[in-house]
Amino acid sequence: MRIRRKLLFALAASLVAAGLVAPTVGPAYAASLTEVTSFGDNPGRMRMHVYVPDNRPARPAVVVAMHGCGGSGPGFYSGSEFASLADRYGYIVIYPSATQQAGFGNCFDTWSDAAKRRGGGSDPVSIISMIRYVQQQYAANPDRVYATGSSSGGMMTNHMLALYPDVFKAGAAFMGVPYNCFANAADYPPGSSQCTGGNMNRTPQQWGDAVRQAYPGYSGPRPRVQLWHGTSDTLVPYSLLQETIEQWTNVFGLSQTPTSTDTPQANWNRRRYADSGGTVQVEAYSIQGAGHSLPSGGMAASAIAFFGLTDPTTPPPTTPPPTTPPPTTPPPTTPPPTTPPPASGTCRVTVDVNAWNTGLTENITVTNTGTSAVNGWSVVFTLPGGQTITSGWNATYSPNSGQVTARNVAYNGGIPANGSVSFGFQATHTGNNARPSSFTLNGASCTVA
Repeated sequence: MRIRRKLLFALAASLVAAGLVAPTVGPAYAASLTEVTSFGDNPGRMRMHVYVPDNRPARPAVVVAMHGCGGSGPGFYSGSEFASLADRYGYIVIYPSATQQAGFGNCFDTWSDAAKRRGGGSDPVSIISMIRYVQQQYAANPDRVYATGSSSGGMMTNHMLALYPDVFKAGAAFMGVPYNCFANAADYPPGSSQCTGGNMNRTPQQWGDAVRQAYPGYSGPRPRVQLWHGTSDTLVPYSLLQETIEQWTNVFGLSQTPTSTDTPQANWNRRRYADSGGTVQVEAYSIQGAGHSLPSGGMAASAIAFFGLTDPTTPPPTTPPPTTPPPTTPPPTTPPPTTPPPASGTCRVTVDVNAWNTGLTENITVTNTGTSAVNGWSVVFTLPGGQTITSGWNATYSPNSGQVTARNVAYNGGIPANGSVSFGFQATHTGNNARPSSFTLNGASCTVA
């Protein structure tokens, strides 16, 4: 039997060498998103999903990727580029799902007293439990843990870096706010929030003190910080980018004047703040004309490069990133192709509206209940009279009142069978804050839950 196995192996090797048989270079199956139902202490009552690429180093890095309000871990997995980049660079991605109901619902808790204390409870403790689980289950490297997120997830990114500087090596916050910006749960909804009301202004020292008080006595290294914000964002005002820059530069003891500025690609204005040794500790991107719609194409790749994960075998760099920008995937210049309209009844829509005096936010989730994936989508609905969209996220909107068409952006054009996509907008109203009564997906009527 041994002789036969050797002969078979020799024959196979000769066929490979002759180019008649392709060698197997990896597993035949693809990695998939997996839910973990028991991962440790979970005071935030959160759900956990994890994406583990098939090809990874012995001690992989970990990225915690957090969704915006009204979203979910699986939604952020399908609507962002972090998993596809994990396939290329071999890191593990944790996708937490928030269940807190302040604000729009399913937002990460960055407002409660418990969440503002290291080890105090709520969502931050749940997220740390997820990280510990992955480190134990997959031998992940505790020295290579990173945080990123969009909107509420961007807020939680800054929050986790402040509370657990000994856990995270870096973070990339999209459309976030400074740590300790929200006073309490009542301060979270946009219509009544002092934090996101557009007038928040504290000194760099005050912002820095808030971070230092999050972990009193800590004197170790701080995580490097990358910040992203659209200049036309009105839901989380663009002015909060400057407040967040002031917070982290003060924590690092850096000047408020950037050490360098550049434009890595069209409409991306970047400011860098390096220490005396030349290491860039804070990096801030202003995306010209963008609303509440980040990350868009190529931005996740820039975040992963900032983390130092583009080479999975080496630790994060201790010198400034190169002057040339990391490779990015530019957004398509033409709309992505759309599949034929699904049959009537093969989509379902849920709508959550949060209204105040003259404004509202609306989060829309469209589920593809058909058997075929949708590649490129447009959702048409009619706004009630007196409502006008002022900004939006995860879609483009035209026109801003009356019959509106919401189209996918570069990173979320696909809706798999039984999958969902979430998008939303902020609007003004003149008294009627009702939701639209009907929706169509690529021309076919959807049921409205």
